[in-house]
Formats: sequence, structure tokens, C-alpha cells
Amino acid sequence: MTAATLRTMLLATDGSPDAALAARVAADLCRETGATLHVVHAWQVPTLASQAEARAYPDEPVTGHSAVYEAYAQRAERLLAEQLAALYDAGVGSVREHLVNGHPVAAIVDLAAVVQADLIVLGSRGLGPVGRLVLGSVSEGVAHHAARPVLVLRGGAAAWPPRRLVIGADGSADADRAATLAARIGRACGATATLAHAFPELPLLPFETPAEGRARRDEAMRRAEVALEGRAQRVEALLGRRPEVRVVVADPAHLLLSAAEQGDGPALLAVGSRGLGPLQRFWLGSTSTKVLRAAHGPVLIAPHQPLPVAAQEHDAGRAAHPVGG
Repeated sequence: MTAATLRTMLLATDGSPDAALAARVAADLCRETGATLHVVHAWQVPTLASQAEARAYPDEPVTGHSAVYEAYAQRAERLLAEQLAALYDAGVGSVREHLVNGHPVAAIVDLAAVVQADLIVLGSRGLGPVGRLVLGSVSEGVAHHAARPVLVLRGGAAAWPPRRLVIGADGSADADRAATLAARIGRACGATATLAHAFPELPLLPFETPAEGRARRDEAMRRAEVALEGRAQRVEALLGRRPEVRVVVADPAHLLLSAAEQGDGPALLAVGSRGLGPLQRFWLGSTSTKVLRAAHGPVLIAPHQPLPVAAQEHDAGRAAHPVGG
């Protein structure tokens, strides 16, 4: 994907309210960008249903064409057909459908690679108690394993379109990719943006007074703000308006979640899946997971893409002397 252009999208659906929101968002983005839309429903017979079937049909195999298997297969076909009809009603001209019998996370991740999806769109929660047993961790699993950007929808109809973007800016390549894609989506929605960088509380150096430590931290934060200005210019070029730059001493997940809750109107949170270098990863590595689990609205996660060796060494040097970007 070059410059976060949306050419192909993969919508994962399971019939849940969050999936319905994801379908509406995918339809909106397809109309705005002209992207090709693939829609997948991955299903499997839950383990508890298989155990119940084994007791009810002791002489019949649990898989294959057993009664419970057929019931789930027919339900899956019906659900996908209903989703396709809704997408056509929403004005999507062409949809390519995929019905997969298998684990949802693996099916979605594998299919996204096959169709070379520029964005995976899915809901946050599955359908019903049994559905959540199978599907409840799908969004987190896809966000963790996919090599493609993932947009996870939650918050109901009022959550989209976003009026604000809250972008985690930690200086990593992953965060830059998230910012680029979020800015393109935000431009279509007319959203404003905040680039938020959470700065660590630096420990005192040997023989350093508290005042000297604060001065060193303040200087490092000033340098971080200067570095963020360059990123702000790139976001501005894509978004069409100047983003706010915010550098504060805080936990990164808490900063992003607070920024999303404090403003007016719905917000789209955008983060990279990993922070910058080994030291930052120790501090930032779980930020995307924390945000995905705690956010009340949609979350965009850009996947980690390994850097060349020279870039890794450069990042390691920056991590040893963090300046926030």
C-alpha cells in the first residue's frame, strides 16, 4: 500500500451490532475512495455445540454433514447473504463474497493477505454469548496478527463518522503509517486531528539534582515537540488542516484514551502496533492492545513492519537517548 491509498478493503462480518456498524463504515469508505470491497464471514461450530451434538447423535460424526454442522452452515450462508444485500442497499456497486469454515482470526488474516487488503474493517464484539465464546477476541486477534491495517468499530451509530482524530505519535514507523491512513480517512470525514506523544518520566542521573533532572526533561520534551512538527506538516498535507501537537508526561494509553474522551464529537483513535526501538517497546509495546480494549469508539491500528537492519540500529540508538520522536 503506497501512501495509505485505499484500493481494496476487507470487511469481516458476524451479524452483530458492531459488525453492522463496520459494514456501514466500509460502505462509506468504498463510496468515498472507489475501493474494491471483499466481505468475509468465517464460521465454525462452537466446541460446546459439538459436545452436545456428540451426546445427541452418538453414531454420527461431529463434523461433516451432521445435523448441527448443517444448521450452522445454513445460518452462515444466510448471514452472509443478508450482509451482501445490506451493502448493495447502501450503494456499494460491487462486492466479492467469501464464506469460510474455520477459525475467524486465521480466516480473516489469511484472506486479507490473499486479496492484498489495504484495510481490514470489523466490529469489536461478536454476536451473543456463544458467539462471543468463538468470536469475542477476533478483533484483538486480527489486530495482533494481521500484516494489514485494521479498523475496529464500536460505539454504535453515533461513533461514525469521526469529528476528531487522536493519533499516537511515538516516532515509530508504525505510528507514522497509522497517522497517514487516519489522515486520509479523516479528510473524507472532515475531522480535526491531535498528534499526542506521551513522554516518559526520566530518572535522575547520578549526581544530578532534581532541578537539573527537570531541566533535562523539559529540553527533551522541547526537542520532541520540534520533531512532531515535521510529522504534523505531513498530516496537514493529507488531512487538509493543521493538527494539534500535544507532548505530555503520561502513560501513552491513558493519554490517548483521555484525549479521545475530552473533545466534542466522536473520535477515531489511531496507533501503531509497536513503539520505537527496544526501550520504547518495553514502555509502549502494549499501548495498542490497551487502547483497543478500553476505547469507547473506533480504533485504527497500523501493523508492525520490520525495518531494515540499518534502520533498526538507528532506532536502537534513539531509544537509548529518547527524545520522543
